[in-house]
Amino acid sequence: MKKIFLALMAGVMLASCDLNFFPSDELNDQVLLSSESGAEYIMDGCYAYLKDEVEFLGYSSGNTYVRHLFQFSEFPADNCCLSSHTTDPLFEATALVMSDNLKNVGTLWMIGYKVIYMANTVIASFEEGTSAYGDQLLGEAYYIRALIHLNMATLYAKPYSHGRENIGVPLHISTNNEKVTRAKVGDVYDQIVKDLKKASELMGESRGNKGYPSKDAALGLLSRVYLYMENWEEVVNTVNAMLGGAAPTTKLDADFANYFINAKTSAETLFCIAHEPTDTKGGSSIGSMYLKDGQGWGEIYASVPLLYLYERYKDDVRYSKLIRPQYKENGKMKAYLPIAAQDNALSSGRTFVIVDATPAGDDYTCSVDGVTYTLKKRTVQGEYFDYVTNFEGEEVQVRVTPEVLLRTGYPMPMWFIAKFSYQDGDPMLSSPVISRWGEVILNRAEAYAHLGQDAKALEDVNVIRTRAGIPTEGMFAADKMHGYASALDVVLDERRLELAFEGHRLFDMIRNKRDLDRRYPGAQAWEIVPYDNPRFQYPIPNNEWTVSGIEQNPSY
Repeated sequence: MKKIFLALMAGVMLASCDLNFFPSDELNDQVLLSSESGAEYIMDGCYAYLKDEVEFLGYSSGNTYVRHLFQFSEFPADNCCLSSHTTDPLFEATALVMSDNLKNVGTLWMIGYKVIYMANTVIASFEEGTSAYGDQLLGEAYYIRALIHLNMATLYAKPYSHGRENIGVPLHISTNNEKVTRAKVGDVYDQIVKDLKKASELMGESRGNKGYPSKDAALGLLSRVYLYMENWEEVVNTVNAMLGGAAPTTKLDADFANYFINAKTSAETLFCIAHEPTDTKGGSSIGSMYLKDGQGWGEIYASVPLLYLYERYKDDVRYSKLIRPQYKENGKMKAYLPIAAQDNALSSGRTFVIVDATPAGDDYTCSVDGVTYTLKKRTVQGEYFDYVTNFEGEEVQVRVTPEVLLRTGYPMPMWFIAKFSYQDGDPMLSSPVISRWGEVILNRAEAYAHLGQDAKALEDVNVIRTRAGIPTEGMFAADKMHGYASALDVVLDERRLELAFEGHRLFDMIRNKRDLDRRYPGAQAWEIVPYDNPRFQYPIPNNEWTVSGIEQNPSY
């Protein structure tokens, strides 16, 4: 009998979740599968599985679903860079050198389908209409099944916008999984829509903090799914229904500088992976990848293109409060100059030197091994600027900035990111946000742009920018596009600024069929990566396809 080797369980297996509903010796099938308490226990186990460390291939430290989810969805894009070549999942994800036997590839798949199985036990065994609370729990099961299927589809299959008939991921909507096949992308998305609609019908307000889903959480995720399916009208209709006539501004946390610290309880959050102080994982946390503050690795930094985009308005709270460059207070200006091909497997990569930048009018000059380079100030979109130089017949972007501290042993300036830090005062603790109102408003903005309703798209963008503290002169209108060619270009850049590091950028680009320009300092290859690069779809884990016989993704 074929089974999903990594994912399916003989019974309901619960991760550690600090729950005390039943003594372990009193659990039985009847209690678990027919009572509100049992359904509650199983659903809480689902949420615990998403954050708990799980052993796989002999590893457990840092091996969590949510950590790998954010790695996979963010690192291969163009918002961040890795400081150095390593032999761990940080580098593998960033450099697109994944293989089917890596722990993060297998862990995400294993936990994802375990959680789907657990949700299916509730859906199959708990009767709808028994009570309002029972329906809430049942709605949570539909929601979590939809969420995980969506994560699997975005990471292991091509985007819906690339074709409904493309091969997707195993679609499991029951506890009977004797035969494993990969469903078509369109069929997976159709089921996700169906599940989210059902979840929204069954749920009301969340039953606790934002680590539990609600009706709005289901509808918010549905707006994302419709966006991915290019069903623009339904995106608008869904968001409008969520607002119920309220102004979008009323749904945003006014204190964005502290929003992520308080994400677990903020009204802006629709769903997060809620962490308690006892859940801190120190150097194995998401925060540790971006920040070093007493603990943490501080290996992942904001990319040069993203920094330039933020610096157009330096009072932007998303930059001034959440990105933390470690400046030296010596007043020196430095240039980060690409001077040679890297001598490693990434033959298209570059090595960088950091040299003094000397003012020369509006430009700068710098010297390397007796060769002088002129760093020309270049106007971008008619209003903004950066610096470029000619190197080996190619115009390359050069970062010119006040001197920044370097990571010990690596020629990379430390531009720390604090989106996943300081909950409850712990620099390594956060409750990573899965969906929030800021995203939902930008979902509608993008839909409006695709529908040709540019004024409405720009109005939604301005709501987000106003909350970020951008001055009036930085707002958009039909006659004030700040050099952008289209409203869609505006929306995609605003999504980049607002949702940076939250796991949206890669999919925003490839689903819109836009290449990723990764020609900036970091361990990744110096290259423009086509949107249809098959490496953007992660490999089916070795222990899955070798046992079940399902088709592996191309290029693995």
